[in-house]
Amino acid sequence: MTRPLKRSVLSRFSPPQLIALSFAAAILLGTGLLLLPFSQRGGQTLSVLSALFTATSALCVTGLKVVDPAQTFSVAGQLVIVLLIQLGGLGILTFGTLFAFAARRRVNFSERMRLAQQVSAFDVGGVLGLIRNIFVYTLVIEAAGTLLLALRFVPQFGWGQGLYYSAVHAVSAFNNAGFSLFAQSFRGYTGDALVSLTMTALVILGGLGFLVQVNVVAHLLDRRRNRLLVQSKIVLTTSALLLLGGALLTGLLEWSNPGTLGPLPLGAKLLASLFGSAMPRTGGFSSLDTAALRPATLFLTTFLMFVGASSGSTGGGIKTGTFAVIVGSAWNMVRGRGDLVAFRRRIDESTVLRALTVGMLATALLSAALLLMLVCNTSARLGFSHLFFEVVSAFSTVGLSMNATPDTNAVQRVILIVLMYLGRIGPLTFALVFGSRPRQQDISYPPERDILIG
Repeated sequence: MTRPLKRSVLSRFSPPQLIALSFAAAILLGTGLLLLPFSQRGGQTLSVLSALFTATSALCVTGLKVVDPAQTFSVAGQLVIVLLIQLGGLGILTFGTLFAFAARRRVNFSERMRLAQQVSAFDVGGVLGLIRNIFVYTLVIEAAGTLLLALRFVPQFGWGQGLYYSAVHAVSAFNNAGFSLFAQSFRGYTGDALVSLTMTALVILGGLGFLVQVNVVAHLLDRRRNRLLVQSKIVLTTSALLLLGGALLTGLLEWSNPGTLGPLPLGAKLLASLFGSAMPRTGGFSSLDTAALRPATLFLTTFLMFVGASSGSTGGGIKTGTFAVIVGSAWNMVRGRGDLVAFRRRIDESTVLRALTVGMLATALLSAALLLMLVCNTSARLGFSHLFFEVVSAFSTVGLSMNATPDTNAVQRVILIVLMYLGRIGPLTFALVFGSRPRQQDISYPPERDILIG
């Protein structure tokens, strides 16, 4: 008589639970590594809270900083941050699959389900092939970005430091992390087309979503056999509209601002406008002083941060697909139409409900976090606009700041840590961690149409 196989510890967790636990465990591990002496420069002291904040910001690919990474951490510490960024961008479970491949271990069905949940794949059966393509694609794009940035940084800093700076910023940009080894981010390269366009391209590619990236590449290689998915069309269309619309509005609003675009020549203004539109989509780098932006531009930036990148990508926010479905549903309702249709395909009602749920949960979470930040505020320098911008940046894993992060107190930093964590795993995923398994109702109640809305 054969013994029944024992269930592994991991198999007892649902995909949302395992994603949440793996990120929490990696944050604690990263915090411990950053606290070790070899991770810090001589003469520097790092508190546990600062290490926890930095590890969370790196793993959740946010980029908010309470200390200067270049001045506080040694090369070893900076490499720990880069590793956390790569882990957080691609997904911890994805890296676990890479090691399973290396060890030639078979990946069972439950593990494939968890992987599909993490990379937002539709087909569980084809998820392993998708994971392989993701790794190859990531390595190629980050290597290309490193080489392009090296054309500028090697002549400026020399071979060793130039290549190091190029690789760190390429990884940080593609993973939408926002971490920079420059004290003022990329304000020193505002008019540099090579650096600005390379960083913008890396952030955009990383924010499209791995499923969309693989689908687009396959479509370009063989258009007959590989059609563009509706998901890809929605993401590409929405991303293009947000990018171009954001660049146009940023340019118009800041054109004469003496603190931002005003003193710049025409070419630099155009580059900075494009850069300023792409980076709030969870890139987190800046070529202009964010604190000097006009209120209307700050509002636009906050909106772009809230929408964020796309599902299954290295970015955060409510995601472009969610935003498109919510807007499309509202427009359908205004026009008196029934089903939501996109690119000659009907969007399922469950997808619409899921999008509305994500939008509601994100709004409720941000409102509660902002209220707590205001209640706990002890700095006269931090007003409502500073804290609101900081909260949205943390939740959307962007990393832009009105120079407010270092002025936050301990309680506010804990709130930002929680926001970065929830923003990376997703509010809906976190809600499902504590939710019960879906079950079919035995009783169907009659509908009620006499509830007044609006």
